[in-house]
Amino acid sequence: MRSPLSTPPTIPAGALAAGPQPVLPAEGDLLLRPWESPDAPVFFAAYRDPAIRHWHTRQPASEEQVHEWFARYREAWEQETGASWAVTRDGGEVLGRIALSGLNLDDGVAGCAYWVLPAARGAGVASRALRALSVWALGEAGFHRLQLDHSTRNHASCRVALASGFRLEGTKRSDAVHSDGRHDMHLHARIRGDG
Repeated sequence: MRSPLSTPPTIPAGALAAGPQPVLPAEGDLLLRPWESPDAPVFFAAYRDPAIRHWHTRQPASEEQVHEWFARYREAWEQETGASWAVTRDGGEVLGRIALSGLNLDDGVAGCAYWVLPAARGAGVASRALRALSVWALGEAGFHRLQLDHSTRNHASCRVALASGFRLEGTKRSDAVHSDGRHDMHLHARIRGDG
């Protein structure tokens, strides 16, 4: 019997960073691609939206800071700690953001996060993007478990998670701070093999 310490990692170190961050097709005309410098104005404007500001307390202070965030996203990919994609229409118009964070290659676990611009809400953009990311992450990338959390008051995010095959696993009490104080958070997960 193999000891837990000698168990090989689920995803070998260097496997993700060996290539460029992938471009991922989603249902319909959606494409997930790495952030590019010309996206900075729309990314910065997104954080002026009241809903995005409410649910995402960490926000860029300027377009210059957005460029710093984009550089950190590239570094996170190279260091295999995270990845962030622009959710676009055919690679052009930015509709939202989707990300993997807290990548644990040894256990094959990562967290997911997303937001969608006001003009694109209600069209299934977030759920289509999350499904596309899940197919790649649980397939080609080799992760075993993806998880996400959202405020129990964020009903739209809950619908996205459920529509994307992320089962509700429970509630984390008083787990996160939003613009109006502490919130309980729903924890959802999707594992390799889930239907």
